[in-house]
Amino acid sequence: MVAARITVNGTEAPISPAAPHTTALDFLRERGLTGTKEGCAEGECGACSILVARPGVNKPTDWVAVNACLVPAAALDGQEIITSEGLATAGEPGTPPALHPVQEEMAARGGSQCGYCTPGFICSMAAEYYRPDRCAHADTADVTDAEHGPNGFDLHALSGNLCRCTGYRPIRDAAFAVGTPTDEDLLAQRREQSPPAPVATEYTQDGREFLRPGTLTEVLRLLRERPDAVVVAGSTDWGVEVNIRSRRADCVVAVDRLPELRELRVESDHIEIGAALTLTEIERRLDGRVPLLAELFPQFASRLIRNGATLGGNLGTGSPIGDSPPVLLALEASVVLADADGEREVPLSDYFTGYRQSVRRPGELIRAVRVPLPLSPVVAFHKIAKRRFDDISSVAVAFALDIEDGIVRKARIGLGGVAATPIRARAVEAALEGKPWAAETVEAAAQVLRAQGTPMDDHRASAAYRSAMLGQSLLKLYAQTTEGVSS
Repeated sequence: MVAARITVNGTEAPISPAAPHTTALDFLRERGLTGTKEGCAEGECGACSILVARPGVNKPTDWVAVNACLVPAAALDGQEIITSEGLATAGEPGTPPALHPVQEEMAARGGSQCGYCTPGFICSMAAEYYRPDRCAHADTADVTDAEHGPNGFDLHALSGNLCRCTGYRPIRDAAFAVGTPTDEDLLAQRREQSPPAPVATEYTQDGREFLRPGTLTEVLRLLRERPDAVVVAGSTDWGVEVNIRSRRADCVVAVDRLPELRELRVESDHIEIGAALTLTEIERRLDGRVPLLAELFPQFASRLIRNGATLGGNLGTGSPIGDSPPVLLALEASVVLADADGEREVPLSDYFTGYRQSVRRPGELIRAVRVPLPLSPVVAFHKIAKRRFDDISSVAVAFALDIEDGIVRKARIGLGGVAATPIRARAVEAALEGKPWAAETVEAAAQVLRAQGTPMDDHRASAAYRSAMLGQSLLKLYAQTTEGVSS
């Protein structure tokens, strides 16, 4: 077994003697790369952002920004990363490095004040700078909103980065001023080559293990032998447990690079999405083919989190406030569960059994999510939260309706944040199906929706507010679908 190593800014660095739970953030800082900062240790501030070479969608390699505070260093074994220090280009001996174009624009336009958050912004901005399908608009009139620049820069790339000094305008100015990578740009050239292949990892320190088997068969055999092992993909949930709650595991098993969990197939009657594909990869590979998922993605945490988070992880945690379960319930999705004896398919509506509990047995793994076809044409995802982006839902509601000749032929509604598990609003579905899509029907169904689940009072919202928002969400959907239609 080759010793675990990471290529950092072009130079290999051994992971040892770091403990298996050591984050990439701490690993880098211990090696003097202190541009990577810890702000929140939860993946909400972006001060720790770094670039990782990952399989690309439009080119062999994408430079992907991730939260170094969440990813275990051992999870980057064999991989290639760039920190803010590595973006600058070495000059002649005795001269300082030449600033990267993103760094130049941030400096020139006043995008850095105290500087604490700046390296993280730089890395997130660089990931967008190198996005292969980013292209400038010939006419600034083609830019239709304030979140996309004339240079094609999508400000959502920075949705996971926080700054308490600048008020963001200078940062936005810098983002909208960066140009296109030159032919001499080494990181741009790197996109044309394949990323490092996944390596099998057996990393042990102080009696604890971080393991990345090479195949699904090996993983399932390992989970049968070690049912207490913690399974991780993007570590966006487990990383918080490690940092904030000081959780430690004797054995962590990584599945994020397993080829069997990274397929996306479109069949005649369903779409199968591998459980270890990141949400960003799913979004870009589907490219709007599933409109309800397309509505979900921009509202799911931040781009930094979506670059690591997976559907398998979001379902595996069993959280009642996860954003993907309501959408997948409305889509009538199922999960494919695998263990050493084989596979079984379970409708998501039957998957959750209690608070953070499911039908998944010890040794079982979520291999894929299946979404049946055809899709309902009338869809919406309403997330009620205190912040527009990068926040936890108080209530999440997903709708998928078939309306023909003014009659609701089929209704599927998924709810999150209103019970111990994500639920289907079956009583509301029954109140809609077979009835006219009209104000009277919707108002009556909204009353039923207000009574769904068992909303509670907590620091995010009161039970009364949650109930009110449930009913209002259906009224909002009706208004959206009938806007501009005369009575």
